[in-house]
Amino acid sequence: MSVRRADSLGGRAAVVGIGATEFSKDSGRSELKLAVEAVRAALDDAGLTPADVDGLVTFTMDTSPEITVAQAAGIGELSFFSRIHYGGGAACATVQQAAMAVASGVADVVVCYRAFNERSGRRFGSGVQQREPTAEGTALGWNLPFGLLTPASWVAMAAQRYLHTYGLTPDVFGHVAVTDRRHAARNPAAYFYGKPVTLADHAASRWIVEPLRLLDCCQETDGGQAIVVTSAERARDLRRPPAVIVAAAQGAGRAQEQMTSFYRDDLTGLPETGVVARQLWRSSGLTPSDIDVGILYDHFTPFVLMQLEEFGFCAPGEAAGFVAADALPLNTHGGQLGEAYLHGMNGIAEAVRQIRGTSVNQVSGAARTLVTAGTGVPTSGLILGTDD
Repeated sequence: MSVRRADSLGGRAAVVGIGATEFSKDSGRSELKLAVEAVRAALDDAGLTPADVDGLVTFTMDTSPEITVAQAAGIGELSFFSRIHYGGGAACATVQQAAMAVASGVADVVVCYRAFNERSGRRFGSGVQQREPTAEGTALGWNLPFGLLTPASWVAMAAQRYLHTYGLTPDVFGHVAVTDRRHAARNPAAYFYGKPVTLADHAASRWIVEPLRLLDCCQETDGGQAIVVTSAERARDLRRPPAVIVAAAQGAGRAQEQMTSFYRDDLTGLPETGVVARQLWRSSGLTPSDIDVGILYDHFTPFVLMQLEEFGFCAPGEAAGFVAADALPLNTHGGQLGEAYLHGMNGIAEAVRQIRGTSVNQVSGAARTLVTAGTGVPTSGLILGTDD
């Protein structure tokens, strides 16, 4: 991949299997067991066995190492194993890594996974309680003493500036929450199945950190999700229609920090998303008008609006109206606000379902889906498509 030229990865690999545990607030089992259940479910979905797997990719934040998952899942020898940093920003990059391994011949079948007890165990929303000294951790030292202790507080800084710059009020964020929950209400796998919300509900929800309300913040979830990647050629002979990896990219902006990039020239956008967007459009040859479904990482509603603007779906400051008009089918699984918070991996699974034509909120004729990973941190993105 290059920030200066198109790459040649597109079309050489495909997602052929997706599998997940149930999404809950108390799984009652270890994170390793969740990972293994998801991996086995994804392999079964693909019509493959553990013996077919020779590569594994996960997050640096995952507590279940690749070799441990391989042993517990009955997978044999590995020729490729990898981990991606930066929390939710890693989601789409796990698939990118798998695709690169497959395309280069380093591995034949790679499974990407993420599993955690993020509600019953470590809760990211509780903020930084202790931190080992690291170079990247020094940035937090400029913010924590002044009360910026949690992800919500870090995002609130950028959200407030966004509202000020474009003369908006916090109610504009409600359009994202309402859209996600509308889709979740029709998704039996979603935690908020049967529970849509209105703009009035959003406005009535309590403040978390102004200008963010409760319904602007994603939930906390226990669960696991796995994704199986193999070559486009092999994919055609497997059980499910392949979701071809049309393009994949990672991106970090100038003056990038983890959630606290407050010293950039402008706080009203997401430069790391802009890097990913330029690479995806350049490498795929597509434009926003070619995308049928958007699965945008929604840990906080303001960053969904900024992502739409960075990708060029609408002009800066206009994303709330774009969402309100349903100009693009968005987060048809319910997103992390409505379905589950799985660090974006469940969003990749939904993008695959849209390509297969099996989503509970299926978009007719969906042939190209855009998926993004966590923002405010170095991030990643995918375009998945039909095999045509």
